[in-house]
Amino acid sequence: MLIRYLLLVACSLLSVVAGAQNVPPITISDPDKNYLVTTGVEYIEDKTHSLTYKDVVNAHYEVWPKGIPNFATTSSAYWLRIRLRNESSTGKLMLRLSAPTTDSVFFYEPIGDSGLKAHSTGAAFPFGYREKISSDLIFPVSVTPGTEKYVYLKASSTSPLLLPLSTGTNIAISDSDKYKDIFWGMYMGLMLAMLLYNFFVYLTTRDASYLFYIGYVLAVILAQITLSGYGFQLLWPKSPWFSIASTYLTPPLAGITGMEFLRHFLRTREHIPRAADRGFFILYILYGIAIVAALAGKYTITYNVIDMTASLVSIYMLVVAIVIWRKGYRPAGFFLVAWVAFLIGVFIFVFKNFNILPYNIFTAYTMPVGSAMEVILLSFALADRINILKKEKEKHQAEAIAALEENEKIIREQNVVLEQKVTERTYELKRSNDDLNKALTDLKEAETQLVESEKMASLGQLTAGIAHEINNPINFVTSNVKPLNRDVLILLDTVKELEQIATSDMSAGEKAKAIENYKTDIDYEYLQIEIDQLLNGIGEGASRTAEIVKGLRIFSRLDEDDLKKADINEGLNSTLIITNNMLNNTIAVAKSYANLPLIECYPGKLNQVFLNMISNAVYAIRKKYGEAEGGVLSITTTFDESNVHITIGDNGTGMDENTKKRLFEPFFTTKDVGEGTGLGMSIAYNTINKHHGQININSELGRGTEFIITLPLIQK
Repeated sequence: MLIRYLLLVACSLLSVVAGAQNVPPITISDPDKNYLVTTGVEYIEDKTHSLTYKDVVNAHYEVWPKGIPNFATTSSAYWLRIRLRNESSTGKLMLRLSAPTTDSVFFYEPIGDSGLKAHSTGAAFPFGYREKISSDLIFPVSVTPGTEKYVYLKASSTSPLLLPLSTGTNIAISDSDKYKDIFWGMYMGLMLAMLLYNFFVYLTTRDASYLFYIGYVLAVILAQITLSGYGFQLLWPKSPWFSIASTYLTPPLAGITGMEFLRHFLRTREHIPRAADRGFFILYILYGIAIVAALAGKYTITYNVIDMTASLVSIYMLVVAIVIWRKGYRPAGFFLVAWVAFLIGVFIFVFKNFNILPYNIFTAYTMPVGSAMEVILLSFALADRINILKKEKEKHQAEAIAALEENEKIIREQNVVLEQKVTERTYELKRSNDDLNKALTDLKEAETQLVESEKMASLGQLTAGIAHEINNPINFVTSNVKPLNRDVLILLDTVKELEQIATSDMSAGEKAKAIENYKTDIDYEYLQIEIDQLLNGIGEGASRTAEIVKGLRIFSRLDEDDLKKADINEGLNSTLIITNNMLNNTIAVAKSYANLPLIECYPGKLNQVFLNMISNAVYAIRKKYGEAEGGVLSITTTFDESNVHITIGDNGTGMDENTKKRLFEPFFTTKDVGEGTGLGMSIAYNTINKHHGQININSELGRGTEFIITLPLIQK
């Protein structure tokens, strides 16, 4: 902020004017008191970070003016020499640096005439390096009562180098730490209570403003525990990198969530011009740049961007809230009070850092106190929002009731007109009803004719399939008859030849040799094998023909109008036999049949259903794969205590939701003109209903379709 830069310049000028002089010591006399180190501090700037303890122990120091040492944002390291005098009863003192985000601090304490105690700590070192477990940086110092000693600190940081030092006895510093822990425990308890309370309110109201409030409170908590050092102590003690980076990541997060809460809570889209509302996005971008720079390790750039953006955000949010409040939107008033309370805490905290206000318990904790006050007041604002929403709801309800009463009046007036029109229309409807009855009779006749057409179409498909299936084995038998006839003639000639040899005057050996020669000439062994193969082929063709005829007989079921017990597996197999030509050896059939009990049904009608579904499945597969392989037709049967389940599935084109809804409508088809009547699935649906069964469909576009037919074992 601009004020901070001006104060920094002022402090620097004071330090120059003061110059080097004999610095009085910090005297510790009361064992129960903490002494703030605002005097007795000397410093040396180490621009190259190359000075050692030996270099500075006897060097010329500048005297820091009265107040907290503040070197602002700097790339230099600074050596401090602090003169301590112990007038207490104990020789165990502590030097505390209440700047937990300082990157590195090196502490040097002379021991005796030539000894030296050195210790390094800070945010750039793991938390376990600290000599005392505390969110602050605490260094034990041994000073014999009644004597004094110089101690040395070397500090450097990517964040502003502000060094609020205090000293006292071990007991005094420890007690102070306890009070600090209690304060921060109360602060965290309050913040978490506000967070949980508003979370439960959100679960009740489902108002998004509560979610943005919760996000903002979480971001504020993270920022405060990071800046106070508790984040490093409790959450990431082994990650020095994140300890430093979090100092630059959490403030932008708090700023972004705070702006988002304001935009939703105050409805900026409705109450301020669009261009003004879009101004927040510029601030989001600036914070985004700061976050990216922090992750890249460019902390000086990050600090400058955050400092500038935070100033703009503070002013912009204040102006937006004032504008909306002046328009009469009451929640803006609550937000203004909360935001001003937070800004007051921030200003007091900053003025304390620049020695405009004294450093004490009040000024040291105004930042968290201000944020807590802001969170509480914003919670009150959200609670008041419920009352506003309730009044708006009551207003809308009153308007709705008035509208309903007006509608009721209009309806009464319209009823009179309607009654007159009803009388006029009654006669017209009666006449139309007669016309509709005649049209319905004609429609039923047309439907009967279409159903017969569908049956004839199925019969034509069946006839073509049977002709094709029977023609294959018959052709096989026919093709084997001619070579078999030839082989039989050879055998007959063989018999004649054997008769001639047997009746000849040759000796037995000559006869045997003649027979062997003849068998060699006609290749007798191959002749035997060929005759056997031809007879087997004719037998297989005849068996296949018989199987097809049997399947046709089972499929046709001349007694289909009679309710009888039948084997569903047998009906499925017979249907597959007569539709085999559709598969054309490119569609695989996966069958999984259970050992089904016989069920009461109309077998012929069910076979017609199976034929329609298998035909549709084959059509869907052909649409997807054409004549290529890859299509699979799956048929599964199962049963339970009262029903049989038949699943006919394919991996074809599948159906969308609209097709699934209309699938059983008469005349609805997805096939091209001339490929289907649109009655097949309608007939199937009616047939299953006649059996008191159900058809369920599972289908996914591009993946396939599955029909699940459920039939009762016994018709009631």
